[in-house]
Amino acid sequence: MNKILKEKISESVSSVLPITIIVLLLSVTITPMPVGTMVLFLTGAALLIVGMALFSLGTDVSMTPMGEGIGAQLPRTKNLFIVILITLIIGILITIAEPDLQVLAGQVPSIPNNVLIWTVAVGVGLFFVLAMLRTLFKIRLSLLLIVFYAVVFILSAFVPNEFVSVAFDSGGVTTGPVTVPFIMALGVGLASIRGDSGAQEDSFGLVALCSIGPVLAVLLLGIFYPTNGAGYTAVTVPDVEDTRQAAHTFVVELPAYIHEVLSALVPIILFCAVFQLIFRRFHTMQLRKIGVGFVYTFTGLSLFLTGVNVGFMPVGHYLGQQLALSGREWVLVPLGMLIGYFLVTAEPAVHVLNRQVESITNGGISQRAMMLSLSIGVACSVGMAMLRVLTGISIYYILVPGYLAALGLTFCVPKIFTGIAFDSGGVASGPMTTTFLLPFAMGACEALGGNVMTDAFGIVAMVAMTPLLTIQVLGLIYKKKQNSEDASDVSAEDEDSIIVLEGAEHE
Repeated sequence: MNKILKEKISESVSSVLPITIIVLLLSVTITPMPVGTMVLFLTGAALLIVGMALFSLGTDVSMTPMGEGIGAQLPRTKNLFIVILITLIIGILITIAEPDLQVLAGQVPSIPNNVLIWTVAVGVGLFFVLAMLRTLFKIRLSLLLIVFYAVVFILSAFVPNEFVSVAFDSGGVTTGPVTVPFIMALGVGLASIRGDSGAQEDSFGLVALCSIGPVLAVLLLGIFYPTNGAGYTAVTVPDVEDTRQAAHTFVVELPAYIHEVLSALVPIILFCAVFQLIFRRFHTMQLRKIGVGFVYTFTGLSLFLTGVNVGFMPVGHYLGQQLALSGREWVLVPLGMLIGYFLVTAEPAVHVLNRQVESITNGGISQRAMMLSLSIGVACSVGMAMLRVLTGISIYYILVPGYLAALGLTFCVPKIFTGIAFDSGGVASGPMTTTFLLPFAMGACEALGGNVMTDAFGIVAMVAMTPLLTIQVLGLIYKKKQNSEDASDVSAEDEDSIIVLEGAEHE
């Protein structure tokens, strides 16, 4: 266990270090930063490293085996109603548990937190049921994606502009560090029951469909819920003068995030306990291991959320604001791209997805190739988001062509890449995006006098969109490589046949 933890810490350091260096360089060049704010950021980075390592280890030994076990057991009940009911409950519980959703709900005060959270949770629950039925009944993923994204864009035409960006953002934030490991593992478990040639491909795609549900739900909320328009809560930078005050800030805030993570994990643990009592899926040794894993997950997620919310959120807002006021606001685009490129590597759920992909494909799609594709995608999305902040162009001019291209590619790439690509879109837009990139865009938008609700919100949605393109392009490259190898094998077999025939003729 110690060796594995060291590997996880090393992985976390390599993920968090680049963004830390970028912020440090900016603070001594373009955007001088108060010492207290910098101390908050560095302390937050340290908590991120430890928290991400513990969380990653915890999900490997708790969430993943539990999700796979439930996924493998569900179809064996042979009662479709019970399967649907259990899946709906799981979807709602893990969504309410998602910390990213709490952050987004807190930034949209015109809608009560509970109303927004439950709306999104029901949306995810219903689409989680749909995703499970798709896996069991072998329904083509690309067909469902085309139908429901068409409904999303048609429905968005009837919603106030202030709600559109929030709705698309909600699709990204619901697939974060709590949701993704559990949903992906459950998908693997469901696919393992089928055992046919397409089961591996259909193990992906659950996250993709679960990302559509909240978008539709919030769009409907925007039509029927009576408000005076969506507002937002401005980010405040704590006034910290020395290291003692910085430490006090973290100590004061930590209990709130411990409570938040407990509220998130306890319903999942209780559900898993009831599941175990009914089905007796795991033996005593496995349960002990899963229990230890949940402790690691709880500790890691508590430290991670404290680090990003207390240390990273104010710094993201401050940097965006100062860059916009520097007289060189055009720098927001290339710097946003650089930050986005490295920030996605610090998303906990991204590493879960990459390991799952490498395992399912037996190394055919490496973690390195996945991470490079995701980084390029997120860099492009943040660059376009900063362009929106500077120009105020509508989010439709980016999302509509982007999704049309992504859906068009589903007909050209191997099926497994469609599932992986649309899953990766939800995974890339996790807590780092919500607590650093969104405040970064909000700070810049406020400084430039733009409309935060229409110009800054939507960055999460764009981060969720671009990996759909880059991962499917990776699929095209993979397909071309496989075709070349197959052609080489055929040529080699033909040569061997010719040699054999020539030898026979000579005899």
